Amino acid sequence: MVNNVTVIDHPLVKHKLTFLRSKFTDVHIFRELMRELAMLVAYEATRDIPVEDTFCETPLMKTSSYMISGQLIALVPILRAGLGMVDAMLQFMPMAKVGHIGLYRDHQTLQPVQYYCKLPTYIHNMDVFVLDPMLATGGSVAKAIEILKEKSAKRIRFLCIISCPEGIKHLQETHPDVNIYTCAVDDRLNEIGYILPGLGDAGDRLYGTK
Repeated sequence: MVNNVTVIDHPLVKHKLTFLRSKFTDVHIFRELMRELAMLVAYEATRDIPVEDTFCETPLMKTSSYMISGQLIALVPILRAGLGMVDAMLQFMPMAKVGHIGLYRDHQTLQPVQYYCKLPTYIHNMDVFVLDPMLATGGSVAKAIEILKEKSAKRIRFLCIISCPEGIKHLQETHPDVNIYTCAVDDRLNEIGYILPGLGDAGDRLYGTK
C-alpha cells in the first residue's frame, strides 16, 4: 500500500482486465468478469479483518481454528454499478449486511446528486466496504463516504476495479482515512469525466442499457 492505495496487480487481474475493457465483450461475460475481479479485490481488502480463536472437529480430532470476528460488516454499493460487485463480496462474507447509496453524476457539472440511501441500523459499529467499479472524478465516492460518516461510520474502505490519478487525489484530499483498493490506475480523465483508457460506462455495460 502506497499513500493508502493498494493496487492489486496479480497476473490473473491483468488478464481479466483486458477482457473487461474490450468493447467486444458482451453483457453476460462483462458481468462475470466484474464478479471475478471483485472477488480478487475483496480478498486483498479483507486481509486485516479481525478473527477470533475457536475450535472445530475434523474427522480425526478437535483442533484450534479461527473465524471472522463477531464485528458487524456492511457492504455499501453505490447504485447502480456498485451492485455488480456485491455478490462476489457476499461469497466471502455471507454474514454481511448490505446498504445502498444512490448517486448519479450530473453530466453538466460532474457533481454527484443523491437520490437514495438505505443503510444498516448499526452502521456506526460496522466495518464498511464501499463498492463502485470506477473511481473517476471521485465526486460520487467522496459523497457516499460523507453520507456514511454523517451516520457515524468510522471504519471505511473503498473498493473499485479501475481508478485514475484525479479520482485518487480527490478521495485522498477529502477522506484521507479511507483506504483505496483498485485493480488498475489508468492514465487520466477525458473532458467529460470518463477514465482513459477505462472501459466506458460500467453501469451501462453491466446492464446492457447502452
